[in-house]
Amino acid sequence: MAYQKKETLYKLLPKRLLLIFLVAITSVSAQNKDITLEEITGGAFRTEHLSALRSLNNGKEYSLQNYDKDAKSSTIDVYDYKNGKKVRTLVNSNDLDGIDYIISYKFNKDETKLLLATKLKQIYRRSSVGTYYVYDLKTKDLSLLSENQIQEPTFNHNGTKVAYGFENNLYIKDLSSEATKQITNDGKINSIINGITDWVYEEEFAFVRAFDWNKTGDKIAFLRFDETNVPEYSMDIMGEALYPTDQVFKYPKAGEENAKVSLHIYDLASGNTSDIDVSEYHNYYIPRIMWTEEANLLSVQLINRHQNILDLVLVDVTNNSSSLLHQEKDDAYVDIKDDLTFLKNNSFIWSSEKSGWNHLYLYDKNGKNEKQLTKGDWEVTRYYGFDENSGRIFYQSTKNGSINRDVYTVSIQGTDNVRLSKSTGSNSASFSSDFSCFINTFSNATTPYVYTLNDSKNGKELREIKNNNALKDKLKAYKMSPKEYSTISINGNDLNMYMIKPLDFDENKEYPLFMYQYSGPGSQSVSNKWGGSNDYWHQMLAQEGYIIVCVDGRGTGLKGRDFKKVTQLELGKYEVEDQIAVAQKMGELTYIDANRIGIWGWSYGGFMSSNCLFQGNDTFSMAIAVAPVSSWRFYDTIYTERYMQTPQENASGYDNNSPISHVNELEGDFLLVHGGADDNVHLQNTLRLTEALVQANKQFDWAIYPDKNHGIYGGNTRNHLFSKMTKFIRESLGEPTVILEEIKN
Repeated sequence: MAYQKKETLYKLLPKRLLLIFLVAITSVSAQNKDITLEEITGGAFRTEHLSALRSLNNGKEYSLQNYDKDAKSSTIDVYDYKNGKKVRTLVNSNDLDGIDYIISYKFNKDETKLLLATKLKQIYRRSSVGTYYVYDLKTKDLSLLSENQIQEPTFNHNGTKVAYGFENNLYIKDLSSEATKQITNDGKINSIINGITDWVYEEEFAFVRAFDWNKTGDKIAFLRFDETNVPEYSMDIMGEALYPTDQVFKYPKAGEENAKVSLHIYDLASGNTSDIDVSEYHNYYIPRIMWTEEANLLSVQLINRHQNILDLVLVDVTNNSSSLLHQEKDDAYVDIKDDLTFLKNNSFIWSSEKSGWNHLYLYDKNGKNEKQLTKGDWEVTRYYGFDENSGRIFYQSTKNGSINRDVYTVSIQGTDNVRLSKSTGSNSASFSSDFSCFINTFSNATTPYVYTLNDSKNGKELREIKNNNALKDKLKAYKMSPKEYSTISINGNDLNMYMIKPLDFDENKEYPLFMYQYSGPGSQSVSNKWGGSNDYWHQMLAQEGYIIVCVDGRGTGLKGRDFKKVTQLELGKYEVEDQIAVAQKMGELTYIDANRIGIWGWSYGGFMSSNCLFQGNDTFSMAIAVAPVSSWRFYDTIYTERYMQTPQENASGYDNNSPISHVNELEGDFLLVHGGADDNVHLQNTLRLTEALVQANKQFDWAIYPDKNHGIYGGNTRNHLFSKMTKFIRESLGEPTVILEEIKN
């Protein structure tokens, strides 16, 4: 193309560089190793973590799950918070008959028993069935909980009984008598589920166990799902046999009928089950149930189908009466969170976006006398708990910048707000049971995870527990570029952005641009934390000569309620406009080749990359869409209707922003990828988009990975997928760099 002098981004971005993080303090010449896909997908850059940590009741010790490779044993060990020394081993799998490996564990309330999970079999994203054992820490006795593979076993308050789900019914086992009682009898696959959530509740309300013991352990509250009229989805599983099999499950797509969910209380003394009538409230969905500090009072969160009115209801199980404790409303939608905490006097802490930002509030036991505990143009991103002794609340927030996370404490009066974490980046906390100290997990763009013990009063670091310095040192030998954080002004908003340039970047050359994004409601891709496999892949591409850019556009999270909810009823409209505008502005840079700009994304990001290529055909020359939604008509009720209402109410919102509606606009190179056994974003999305492209006579590349779910992994699958994508980028965007002098001549 003819050489044209283009403006620099420095004029376009007054806030060009907010932060530049150097990946390693070393000379460029020392960074000579290329990152390979085999290393990325093979776990060569895996980080060390603290596995399954639990704070013990004494507040002085914590337990960790460990695995000894040499001895081939799983252990649950106890450590002293202050000195970090191992105090004792609670259990060793080598000492237990029938247990080869402990996958997870739970204590009962007084920490005299352990529930050990083995042989888990995944069902969906969060659900599984498994073989469970109860281990008595005093007697050292081990007992099999059930001969069957069961779900969500849970101790009662004093650890004398365990409730669990099996084949859509609820059971209770008395650990003293070893007698098991079935407390529901109507459970049936693809029809009735008791105490365990259906697919859509599990995926979108993020919980599986839909039953809860009260404080005295004499009652169980549970949800019952009647899926009878929910449409079924059938997935072909190829397997290795001569004929494929069908996996059939209930999946309510947008606008279709959901399961009828009802609330029930089982009384252990009488053996009777009561039906709780909540019909006077906005009860289309029941996303949370939780007992209060009083054994007879159950809190229930209920929400309407549009998900913009949430009722917090108290049920008195002594007479099955109910009352409205609090109501939350929003013109768009109300998020379901797990911040609700009842204090000893049954006053409660609650989070809300009603100020325009997510903050914490305190209400009395009648839902009155509201007190806002945190304030400001920033978000509370996680609530950790309340210490009754000190009268202080602990939480995580973006007060130090929307791409960062810090740990804070504030008094129950909403005063004396103190930052406890000290390093800028991503900080999260695991507090001791007495809130005297916390284990802080820190990372940023240049520092892999560091675990430290900190004082809860002032955040002072007491000791380092674990770090990833070995990985950090290892990466010094590799070609790694700084991740440059900035903001970019697009459509009236300063959007968070990062850029990765080749290590040998030369502003007198032109580079292809490859953009990455997710863009889903409330999400964040631009954050100051240690990256994952995608980041290593982006580094690999950068060293090959591609410039990588990621921008969080309108509709993403952590910049206030209005920024997040602007996309209501129009998923894929403003987000696409922003990504196209970013690409156009980046194309004005002297060192970006505006004719070679690509974009990619997974899931919602695949929906976006498809739309960007089709609708921005004068801007993007290629796109990769992995496991994309191609029409929100094909996706589930809870997620889709939260942002779009139903197709019957908002047909234009669904269709105008569907990639299927824009296939005739495709001009660039397009790679479409999906897993054949994706229970979340169904293969139907890709097949319907494929048919539309075929009928529009548009050429494209595509790949289906048999029997792979939404994550598309297992065996060599990830390596194959990213090899395919890398090859597609090289072929589509061409030779990475072109010297400007050559263009001018």
